[in-house]
Amino acid sequence: MSKADDAKNLIQQAFEKALVAQQPLARKNVERLRRVHPDDTPQELIRRLNRYYLTGITTSGGASGVAGIVPGAGIPTALADIMLFTEASVLYTLSLAEVHGTHPEDLERRKLLVLTVLLGDGAIRALDKAVGRTGPYWARRIVSAIPMSAINRANKVLGPRFITKYGTQQGVLVLSKQVPLGIGAALGAGGNHILGRLTIKSARVIFGEPPTNWDGDDPRDHASFGTDSGDSTP
Repeated sequence: MSKADDAKNLIQQAFEKALVAQQPLARKNVERLRRVHPDDTPQELIRRLNRYYLTGITTSGGASGVAGIVPGAGIPTALADIMLFTEASVLYTLSLAEVHGTHPEDLERRKLLVLTVLLGDGAIRALDKAVGRTGPYWARRIVSAIPMSAINRANKVLGPRFITKYGTQQGVLVLSKQVPLGIGAALGAGGNHILGRLTIKSARVIFGEPPTNWDGDDPRDHASFGTDSGDSTP
């Protein structure tokens, strides 16, 4: 089995596990940050989440790049980095959902939300076809407005795309980390940093603007999701 295949298998395993394990951690993560930073607005707290997420995955990528020079340790360390990157990305997305007040308790809806953030524009185009509608704030629609039949259809399409995209990209990173000290660290950290920034950019599009306060009275909660052909029904 190739290194890219190993990466794909580990990503799938880590992703499925993280969807379950990271949900309660995301809630506790946001609750803890709000206790530590009680004056933060939702927008300010999201900025903290962005920084923590980028710092974590960049440090992980650099560490696995350094470990690449140790005989027999490089590949296992790099593959572990893939799993950490995937788990961190799931936790980041679900933490954002907590801040935005969107709580995907159903596993399939949670899965689609995370897939949409991690796949970005390609996921939005696929959702447009699967759901038959377009519009902003996909996160809210995924959690509360899209029929489960459409959720399942979209997951069947986006799941394999996610594994292929990230398995291939991270498979390349695995190979890039098996080079001399310094070069491997730079490639590993830089690669993870780029992927992390793409995730943050995508999340802004999927979630939209954060609520203005923590009292739960976000005007978007009272607006119609349907911006296509005037149809606001699921």
